[in-house]
Amino acid sequence: MNEATIWNFLKSNGLNDYGAAGLMGNLFAESGLKPNNLQNSYESALNMNDNAYVSAVDSGRYTNFTNDRAGFGLAQWTYPSRKQALLTFCKAAGASIGDLEAQLKFLLKELSESFPAVLKVLKSATSVREASNAVLLKFERPANQSQGVQDKRCSFGQGYYDKYAQKGVAENKMSISPLVTYTGLTFNCNSPRNHVIDRLTIHCFVGQVNAKRGCEVFQNSTASSCNYVVGFDGSIGLSVDEKNRSWCTSSKENDHRAVTIECASDNFHPYAVTDKAYAALLDLVTDICQRNGKTKLVWFGNKEKALAYTPKNDEMVMTVHRWYTNKACPGDWLYQRHNVIMDEVNSRLANAKGGTKNDESEVLEMNITKDELKAMIRETVVEVYNELNPLYEDIKDVPGYWKGTAQKLLDAEAVNGGTSKEVCATDLNLRRETLKAAIIASLYHDYEESEGAERE
Repeated sequence: MNEATIWNFLKSNGLNDYGAAGLMGNLFAESGLKPNNLQNSYESALNMNDNAYVSAVDSGRYTNFTNDRAGFGLAQWTYPSRKQALLTFCKAAGASIGDLEAQLKFLLKELSESFPAVLKVLKSATSVREASNAVLLKFERPANQSQGVQDKRCSFGQGYYDKYAQKGVAENKMSISPLVTYTGLTFNCNSPRNHVIDRLTIHCFVGQVNAKRGCEVFQNSTASSCNYVVGFDGSIGLSVDEKNRSWCTSSKENDHRAVTIECASDNFHPYAVTDKAYAALLDLVTDICQRNGKTKLVWFGNKEKALAYTPKNDEMVMTVHRWYTNKACPGDWLYQRHNVIMDEVNSRLANAKGGTKNDESEVLEMNITKDELKAMIRETVVEVYNELNPLYEDIKDVPGYWKGTAQKLLDAEAVNGGTSKEVCATDLNLRRETLKAAIIASLYHDYEESEGAERE
C-alpha cells in the first residue's frame, strides 16, 4: 500500500507526524499517491494513459517529457526544470520515472536543496494545517490556493494523521523494539510477512559500523535488508519493521518467519564483535522474544533438526545464514556463541516479570510478611544511617583532620564515651555529626576567647 510506504519513508527521514501528514494530504490531492500518475487533462491530448506514458518515457520513445507541461508523479511535477531534474535523478538511479522509491528520494532531495524552509516546517510543525499550508503555498503552488483548497488539503492530511500518527503508533508499537536508537527504513522488504514470527537469525555485518551507517547501507542497496542493525558501539537501528519480511538470509521461507539481526563485526575471520555490540545483541534478542510472547529461545546447532522442528507457541528457534547458502555468516565468533546466547536469553526470560532486563534495577518477587518487611526496612535505614553518619568509638577512629581538636576535647573531658578517663582515656563513642558540632563549638569558643583578649 503506497500510503503506508510513503508515511514510513517520510517519518524515517525526519518529518514529524504533522509534517508527514500535511505533505501526504497534498500529494494525495495532486496524484492520489500514485507515482505513475499523468495529469488527467493530458491523457487525451497525448493519447496515453498513466502506464503508457511511463513506458514511453522510460524507453525513450517519448522525448518531450521535460517540456510537455504535463503534471506527473506524486507531486505532479510540471515545470521543465523540475521534470528534467526528476528524469535525471531516475536515470542515474537506474529506475523508472514512475518508481515510488525513486520519486520519494527525489522529493526529499528537492525539499532539502530547493525548499529548505518548507522542509524545516515539515520537521517542526505543530499542526497538520501548518504543514499542509507550507506545502500548498510554498512547494506545490497551484493556481487555486483559496481557503477552500487549503481546508480540503488539510482534511486529507488530517485523515493520514488520524490513521498513522494516532492509531498507527498504537498498532505498531509491538512490532518495533523500544531499544532502537536510530530508524532508517529501506524499501527492501515484503509487507506484511506471511508467517508468524517463530525464528530469529543473527548475521555478521562484516564491518564495524554503527546502527546509522548499517541502515544507510541497506537503504542504498536494491537486494538486501534486515530488521535490525546492531552497531559496534551498542547502537540499535531499525531497517525493516518486524511486521514485514526482510531480505536477509537467502531464504524467503526463513525470512518470512524470522526477525533478522545484522551485528557489526570485523571483516575477517572469525568476524568478532565488540563487547558493546554483544551486550546490545543480548538485550535486543531478549526484547524480541518478550514482545512476541516467546518464553524460550531454542538452538539446535543442526540444520536438519532445526528446519524440521515445529516450534511451540512460546518458542523462538534460532537459524543461521550459512544453512541456506555458501557463506560463513554469522561468522565463527557468533556461531560458536549461539549456545551461550540461548542460555543467557532464556535466563533473562525466566527471571523477567515484564519488559527487558535492566542492568540498573531488577524486579524481585518477595513472599514475606509485613513484620519481616518492616524489619528489612529498618535494617536498610540503619545501614544507610551508619554509612552517612558513622560512629567513632575511639579517638583512633576519628579522621586525621579532626583528631587534634577531638583529643583536646577528650583531655578537657568536654566529651567522653561514657567511660571514665582512668578506665579508658581514648573512649569517644560519638557519631560523626555530633563530634562535628562539638568541634565547631570549640573552635568558635577559642575564637571568641582570642578576640576578647585582643579587646582587653
